[in-house]
Amino acid sequence: MDKLTELSIKQARPRKKQYKIFDGGGMFLLIHPNGSKYWRMNYNFGGKNKLASFGVWPQISLKEARSRRYEAKKKIKDGVNPIEEKRDEKLLILEKIKKKELQKDSKNKTFQTIAEEWYRRQVPLWTEKHAADVLNSLYIHVYPYIGLKPIAEITSKQDVIPTLRILEADGKHETCYRVRQRLEAIFDYAEIEEHCDGNPAKGLHKIFTKPQPKTHASLPPSELPELLKKIENDSVAARSTILAIKFLILTFVRSSELRFAEWNEIDIDCDEPLWVIPAERMKMRRTHHVPLAPQAVDILNEMQQYSGPEGYVFPQVRSLQKAMSENTLLYFSNRIGYAGRNTIHGFRTIASTVLNESMKWQPDVIELQLAHKEPNKVRSIYNRAEHLAERRKMMLWWADYIDTLLVPV
Repeated sequence: MDKLTELSIKQARPRKKQYKIFDGGGMFLLIHPNGSKYWRMNYNFGGKNKLASFGVWPQISLKEARSRRYEAKKKIKDGVNPIEEKRDEKLLILEKIKKKELQKDSKNKTFQTIAEEWYRRQVPLWTEKHAADVLNSLYIHVYPYIGLKPIAEITSKQDVIPTLRILEADGKHETCYRVRQRLEAIFDYAEIEEHCDGNPAKGLHKIFTKPQPKTHASLPPSELPELLKKIENDSVAARSTILAIKFLILTFVRSSELRFAEWNEIDIDCDEPLWVIPAERMKMRRTHHVPLAPQAVDILNEMQQYSGPEGYVFPQVRSLQKAMSENTLLYFSNRIGYAGRNTIHGFRTIASTVLNESMKWQPDVIELQLAHKEPNKVRSIYNRAEHLAERRKMMLWWADYIDTLLVPV
C-alpha cells in the first residue's frame, strides 16, 4: 500500500508545473514549482469527493503524515468529516484567542469608560434634559464608587448594591430607581459587547423600595376662572411669558414640548392650523399632532412680534436663540399665588378633568390629545392615525370654554 520513502521524497525535484507522487490510501505529496511539498489526501464523504491537508514536508514527516491519514480514515469510518472537524477546532482556538484578547482589553476598561460608550450610543434617542439627568446621576451617584474599577471585575451584586443603598438611606427612592435602571442597562450593554460576563445589576429591583408615583399639584376646575383672570390682568411678567402660559392652557402640552417649540413645526396659514411635534421631543417618542384653535393662532401671530418667524416660538426674553427657561412659567404661577397648589403640569390635569366630565368626547380622543401612553400596542397603532378631526372639534370646544370663563358673570 505505502509507496513513498523519505529518500524518494527528498529526491523528488520541482518541475515547471506542480505534480503529485502517491503513497497510498488516497494520500499524496503535492510538489509545487518553487519546491514546496504539501501532504494531501483524497477521500469521499457523503457521496462527494473531498481533499484533506496534512501539512508541509519536511515539517510533517512521512511517518507523521501516514499517522494523520490513519486518524482521518478512522474518523471517516465513524461518520466524521475530518475537514469540518479541523475547521471547528480552528474556530474554537480562534474563539479562545479572541476571548483572551477581550478579557485582557476589558481589564483596562473601567466602568466609567464603558458607561460613557453606552451613553454616547443612547443620547441621540433622548431629550436634552433627560441626557443631562442621566449623565449627572452617573457622575454624582455612581462614578465616585465604581467608576474607576475595571468593569470585568465588577461581578457580584454586592459590588453595586452599596451605591444604591446610600440613595435609599437618604430617602431618594426615585433617584435610586433611576440609577438602578441605568446600571442594569450599562451592564447589559457591556455584556453584549463582551466587556464582562454577566449583569450584577439585574434583578435588584426586588430588594429596593419602589418609588411612589409622582403627583402633580393641580387646581380643581372650579378655580380655573380666577386663575385665568390673574393671568390676563398680570402687569409684571413679560408679554411673551403671558402668551406662553395662555398657549399652554389652550393646547395642554407638556412644558418642554411648549418651550422647545419651533416655528417650522407649526402651520397656521391654512384652513386647519396644526402643530406637529416631532417624536424626538415627545415623552412617548411618537409624533404628536396638536390642532390649533383660532385663539391659539392669535397667540402665535402676536408671538411673531417677539420671536420672529424662525427658531423658537417661545424664546428667552434676552436671548432669542435660547428656549424659554424651564422655571419661567413655574415662577410666574408661584408669583400670582399658586405655589404648591398648581404646577405647570397641573394644567393638563385640569384639561383632562373638564373634557372627561363634559361627556362630549370619547376617552380615547382625550388620551390621544394628552399624548399619554396607550397600554394596548395594537390599539395604539390603530388610534395614532385616528380621531384627528374629532380632536380638532374638541380643541375648538376647549378654547371656547376657556373664553367663557373670562366673561364676567
